[in-house]
Parts: sequence; C-alpha cells; structure tokens
Amino acid sequence: MSTTPRPTQRTLGASGPVTSALGLGCMGMSDLYGPADEAESIATIHAAIDAGVTLLDTGDFYGMGHNELLIHEALRGRARESVQISVKFGAQRGPDGQWLGYDASPAATKTALAYTLRRLRTDHIDVYRPARLDPNVPIEETVGAIADLVKAGYVRHIGLSEVGADTLRRAAAVHPISDLQIEYSPISRSIEGDILPTARELGIGITAYGVLSRGLLSGHWSPDRPLAGTDFRGHSPRFQGDNLTHNLALVEALREVAAAKGASVAQVAIAWVASRGDDVVPLVGARRRDRLTEALGALDVTLTDADLASIEAAVPVGAAAGDRYAAAQMAHLDSEH
Repeated sequence: MSTTPRPTQRTLGASGPVTSALGLGCMGMSDLYGPADEAESIATIHAAIDAGVTLLDTGDFYGMGHNELLIHEALRGRARESVQISVKFGAQRGPDGQWLGYDASPAATKTALAYTLRRLRTDHIDVYRPARLDPNVPIEETVGAIADLVKAGYVRHIGLSEVGADTLRRAAAVHPISDLQIEYSPISRSIEGDILPTARELGIGITAYGVLSRGLLSGHWSPDRPLAGTDFRGHSPRFQGDNLTHNLALVEALREVAAAKGASVAQVAIAWVASRGDDVVPLVGARRRDRLTEALGALDVTLTDADLASIEAAVPVGAAAGDRYAAAQMAHLDSEH
C-alpha cells in the first residue's frame, strides 16, 4: 500500500458540502442485511467519526425510523456541525416491513422531513433526497418542495438517488443538486454511460453506494453463508446459484490484484471507486468496527494506471452475472431505464 495518504475531504458537487473522502452508510445497522448488534453499530459510528468520517447516510424507512434513532443516539454529546447527515425518504412500508410503493409528493416530502428532524433531534438535514423517482409525481414538484425546506432552513442541500440523466437535468433546472446517490462498484458501472457525464456537466457529485456490491466484493463472502429471511441478499440475483459462483470467481481475480498491492479485496474495490474522480465519495456500509477499519485502509491505497488496467482485466465491464436488484426493484430504477 502507498505510504502517502490521499486527500481526506471531498466536495459534493459544485453546490454541496465538504465531506470526508469516505462516507458511512448506516442502513445495515437497522435493516435489510439481517440482524445487527445495536451497541456495536453505535461503537462503529463513534469509531468512524473519531477517524475523520463526517458523512453519515441513512433513510427514514431503514428499520421504519430505527436507523435515524440509532444515529441520534450515536451523536449524543457530539457537535452537530461535526457531521453531515444525508437522508433518503419516500419509500412506503407497512408495519410488517413490506414495501408499499413510493410517495414523493410535496405534502409527503414535508411530512417525512418533520418526522426525520424529530427522530434525529436536529434542526436541519444536510442532504435530503427522494429514495427513488416517484412515477406519479414530476421530479420538479418533489425538488420544489425540498427547495421550500431549504429556504426555511430545515435542509441545507438537495440530493437525488437512482435517477437517470434526463431526470437530473429536470431537477437541476429547479434547484442546484448537490449529489446523486447511486450504486457504483467494479461490477456495477452502468452510470458511466449517460448518468456520470451528465452529473459532471451539471456540477453534481456522486455518493456511491454498494461499493462492495453488498458484501460480494468484500473478500469475506462464502457461498454457504446462511442468510436471515430479512436479508436482501437472499433475493438478490447476484447472490443466487450459478450467478454467485461466477461472481465469486471475479472476486478471486480481484484478490490477486489486491495481494500484489498488499491490500485486501475490499480496500482495492473501495479505492477503485474513489479513483473515479474527486467528485465521487464512496459510502461504506460497515456495521462493525473491524470492517470499518479495513474500509478506511482504502484511503491509503493509491492505484496506478497499471493497477487500474489489472482491475479492468480481472473484472471487465459487464462481467457480473445477474442484475443488481430483482426484477420488481429494477423496475423502480429511473437510472436503469
């Protein structure tokens, strides 16, 4: 690994905040990846902040508010201005956790924020964004509603998630957009076609989630790992049968590149995303301190042109088997249409 650390801060787009070069995605601490240890989750958030991570990403529907309450608990006694909190909203869920669609209408947008502010015990959200494009509400109306909240001081910046180039343009015409949150990893590169160039043209940063493809690229995944019924990966095409076998072979090819760098597979995967540009901030979904420590080590990995070529050879564009979501979820992604 390189002994020269990379810059520890990045700016989210032309209009967004200055954040740490890596952000912490907190979803798995409450939902969708099976059981998590609450005390360890809080300790992980503390360790991240102590290590210089300032960007915390959540959603009001992660554990139906539990994730926001968890972050509030973790931030107790710490200066609010020392972190940026990014919140997604709009996903509708029943008490049994089932997904009921999306609502990003102006009234729902403002109502959701009111509850988020109360759960987080804060007077503002740094970046507020709809989790998906609501097919029944023009993006201009959703962004306009958040713009009202910006003017009122409740929101600092407006972000988007999983939208396509045309939606980015329409949204940016209403109000400056700080960043687009979207999946980006060595095996998820669809944004490189139209979306990333459009974001750059408009001065919109990228917060990249799924940089380890939900653990697939962690270097720790085992094909016989048991999955809880609530674990998203039990239904994800990339984790099924022959797809998983094929994808784990890609991981082993990436492991050879990582070994030559004296790094782990996860560190090289994160460093690859960070290398895509100074306007890209990887979000790491660590739920434990040991995984966080490993992820932070990616900041010390400098990839040369030869390294990037080796990664490209190990994991060519389009090499992954299976879509990144099941068909029903893929249908909700404006970014994939």
